[in-house]
Amino acid sequence: MIELKSADEIGRMAVTGRFVGELLAELGAAAAVGVNLMDLEHQARRRIAERGAQSCYWDYAPSFGRGPFRNMLCLSVNDAVLHGLPHDYVLRDGDLLSIDMAVGIDGWVADSALSVVVGAPDPADLRLIEATEVALEAAITAAQPGGRLGDVSHAIGEVAHSYGYRVNGEFGGHGIGRTMHESPHVANSGRAGRGVKLVPGLTIAIEPWFCRSTDRVKYDADGWTIRSADGSRTAHSEHTVAITDSGPQVLTRRPEVRQGRHTS
Repeated sequence: MIELKSADEIGRMAVTGRFVGELLAELGAAAAVGVNLMDLEHQARRRIAERGAQSCYWDYAPSFGRGPFRNMLCLSVNDAVLHGLPHDYVLRDGDLLSIDMAVGIDGWVADSALSVVVGAPDPADLRLIEATEVALEAAITAAQPGGRLGDVSHAIGEVAHSYGYRVNGEFGGHGIGRTMHESPHVANSGRAGRGVKLVPGLTIAIEPWFCRSTDRVKYDADGWTIRSADGSRTAHSEHTVAITDSGPQVLTRRPEVRQGRHTS
């Protein structure tokens, strides 16, 4: 069942969204050659505790995971794209890092992700990240009241194809609000004019992610980390968005990430 949010409730989600956006920008700036992934995880734990927020990831235990997720970030490196477990890994020159986080404040959740390259970037990696960012902005633009959810999915797929990337249909965006995952599912490819009607009060997380040369994925033995099936690089961008009478409202906009890439 889809729960529509009032203007006041969207405002409360926006409070969470601002914190998520600011912390993501901070973590993206901190990601550098020589930094351990666990340093980023502990930085997030400290900042979330200081804010009095709650991580939506801690103790998260869906059917596909192996045991509860006892971390506050998903940190996915290079060919890993989703649900990467923070672990003892020191970032190397040219690594492509995706950072994903979802947090609740006073009962209202926001979810966002970004990808950055540490050190000297490969232009192909920057292009891949750019594709996810352009797809995200296109999807947000398509999220107009009176439209259909398929408009959002179609916008993502069109950008992916224009860059020459294929789209995996197993994982996409989702409804969000009181919990991290609510209805509806937001696919990363679809037909315009189809699906759930976009009405004011609908809140969704839109998250295009692409692999450089495949649309197939594989899982690590940990049951969490999802990688490209062929070992190619991956990237992921995400924002929490509210449909309002005046159009889409992005709740997780963030400051510029000065470390490597300008992000939305």
